Amino acid sequence: MSTWSKLAGMRLTVEAVELEPRSLNVGTFHRHTTIVRLSGGGYDGCGEDVTYDGEEQRRFRNARIAWPCGAFDLAGFSAALDEVQLFERPPQQAMYLDYRRWAVEAAALDLALRQANATLARQLGLAAQPVRFVASMGLGQPPSTDRLRELMACVPGTRFKLDWNPGWSRPLLDELEGMHVVDVVDFKGAYTGTPVDTVPDATLYRGVAEALPAVILEDPKWSDEAAAELEPFRDRISWDAPIHSTGDMEALPFAPRVMNIKPSRFGTLERLFDAYDYCNRHGIAMYGGGQFELDVGRLQIQTLASLFHGDAPNDTSPVAYHDAGNHEVLPGGPLDTAFGVSGFTERPS
Repeated sequence: MSTWSKLAGMRLTVEAVELEPRSLNVGTFHRHTTIVRLSGGGYDGCGEDVTYDGEEQRRFRNARIAWPCGAFDLAGFSAALDEVQLFERPPQQAMYLDYRRWAVEAAALDLALRQANATLARQLGLAAQPVRFVASMGLGQPPSTDRLRELMACVPGTRFKLDWNPGWSRPLLDELEGMHVVDVVDFKGAYTGTPVDTVPDATLYRGVAEALPAVILEDPKWSDEAAAELEPFRDRISWDAPIHSTGDMEALPFAPRVMNIKPSRFGTLERLFDAYDYCNRHGIAMYGGGQFELDVGRLQIQTLASLFHGDAPNDTSPVAYHDAGNHEVLPGGPLDTAFGVSGFTERPS
C-alpha cells in the first residue's frame, strides 16, 4: 500500500480561504512568505508559500482566486487545484508553481487531519523520530569559518550544510576538515538565473570531495568533466534543485545513493509521498531540505523529517536560526517533534 493511498481518501470540507503575510530579516535578504489558511467545519488547516519574490507574494494575497470550496477527499481537492490559477501571470521561476501548490496542498492535509481528529503519524502508521538538523549557511566573502565558530559558540555541537563558492581555498578546506562539523556541501550547480547561481568548476568540486571525505556533495553542475572528476565520489553525490518528482529521480545521470527531499519542490502531496516510497524501495538515503520557511511550513518539514528521515543531516533547523538579529538563544538538536491532538503538526504559538 503506497503512502499516498493512506491519505488520498481522507475527507475535508473547505468553506473559506485566507492568506496572511509573514516576513523576517534573515541577514542576506528580507524574507517574505504567505500563510494559506483553509477553514471548514470549525477547523482550519495551514500551509506556507515559500515563493522567493516579495512582490509576487503581495500579488498573491491581493489576487481574486477562484478557490475550490465544498466537500472533497484529498485526491479530489488536489485534482480541483489543477484548474485553479494560483499566479496572475507566469512567475519569474517555474519552480514557484510547485512552491505555491505545496502551500495549498499542505493546508488541505492539515485541515483533513484536523477534521478527522488524526495526526499524520497516526494516519500513516509511522513513529516519529527525533530530528537531527544542520545549520545552513555560506562562508561569506572572503570565505572564512568565522560565522561557523560564532554559531558553535552559541550552540555547541552545531553541524552544518555549507553553500560552496569558487573562492574556497585549500587552507580553508583543510580548516573545515579539521573542525569535523560539516555534513553537506551544496554546490548550487543546478540553478539558472537566480541569486544563488554559482560558476561550475569540476576540478574545484573534486578538491572539495577530496578535502572533506565524509560530506555529502549536493547539486554539482553535471557535465562530462564533472562526471570524470567526481567518478570516485558518486556514492556521496546528492540532488536537490532538479528533483520535483520520481521521474526526475529516474532521469538522473546515475542511480543516487542519497537524496535531498525538499517537500515544497514536489508541489503535490502525491508527488512528495511517491518520492518517499521511491527512495525507500531503491535504498536511497534521504535528508530534508527547507526554503527559509518562517512559520508553519518549517514545522511541517520537521514533521516529515521525523517520520521519514529523522537521523539525517536535515536542513530543517528551527526558524530562530534564520533571524539575523538572534545570536543568543538558539535551540540545539535533535528536535523532538511535537504532535498535537490532530493535524499535520503543532502550530506556532
